Amino acid sequence: MNTSPVTSDQDLVFDIPLSVAVEVGRTTLTIRELLKLGVGSVVELDRPAGEPLDIRVNGRLISRGEVVAINDRYGVRFTDVVGADGMAMEQLT
Repeated sequence: MNTSPVTSDQDLVFDIPLSVAVEVGRTTLTIRELLKLGVGSVVELDRPAGEPLDIRVNGRLISRGEVVAINDRYGVRFTDVVGADGMAMEQLT
C-alpha cells in the first residue's frame, strides 16, 4: 500500500503527454505564393543556416539545440536551456 500521496500525484503529472516541436525557422506567405508551391519548391526561412534550432514544448520555447543523426533518424541535441524571457539561462556542454 502506497501511503505517500505526493508520489501518486507526481506519477499522474509525469505521465501527462506533451507536444515537443523543433523549429528550423519561419516565414510568411500569401495564399497566392502558397498555391504556387510544388515538388522541388524552396521556401526561404528567417533563420540563418547554422543557427541553433528552437525546441518548444506545448508551444513554449524551452531550449535551443542542433540537429544530429541517430541511425536513420533525426534527433536534436540540447545546447542551451532558455528562461521565461527567451534568453539562454545555461549553456549545456
